[in-house]
Amino acid sequence: MKRLMDLVLSLLGLIIISPVMLVLAIIIKCTSKGPVLFKQRRIGRFKKEFLIYKFRTMRVNAPKDVPTHMMTDAALFITPVGKFMRKTSLDELPQLFNIIRGQMSIVGPRPALYNQHDLISLRERYGINRLRPGLTGWAQINGRDELPIPVKVKYDYYYLKNRSFWLDLKIIFRTFFKAISGKGVVDGSER
Repeated sequence: MKRLMDLVLSLLGLIIISPVMLVLAIIIKCTSKGPVLFKQRRIGRFKKEFLIYKFRTMRVNAPKDVPTHMMTDAALFITPVGKFMRKTSLDELPQLFNIIRGQMSIVGPRPALYNQHDLISLRERYGINRLRPGLTGWAQINGRDELPIPVKVKYDYYYLKNRSFWLDLKIIFRTFFKAISGKGVVDGSER
């Protein structure tokens, strides 16, 4: 049932927001050098690696595979429209393709970078890695980048134990308002 909901909502989402995605792609291309999309190795269900897709918000010379909230000088690498796209989560829209491919779900724990060994191992201890990672999740609406890893895993574990259709709907609804407010997104320069 969840997979069917993911597929239907992702396809509908792509149809509805494709004009927005086209405009974002044009803006990215016109305001900075490099590709429109950014691909990065992430950890999926059962710790299987996959490439996640995002709109590129960082300059091409930015450090690779480092979460921006861990950079001390992230602002130097963010593109002119990148900060806005990150605050509003518009950079995440291409992940609808990851959902269609079955690599992600709409709701689940956010996929860890392949080199975030502390997060991956803590999630493994609590059985969280058996979940398909999500575009949004319980940790996302309860602090996002501001959360230390143990707290993030606590929220992921809560989702594992309490997941349901209704909890997914609540998370989707609250995600919309979090994205509009831009709260919880932290770049290294803001710590």
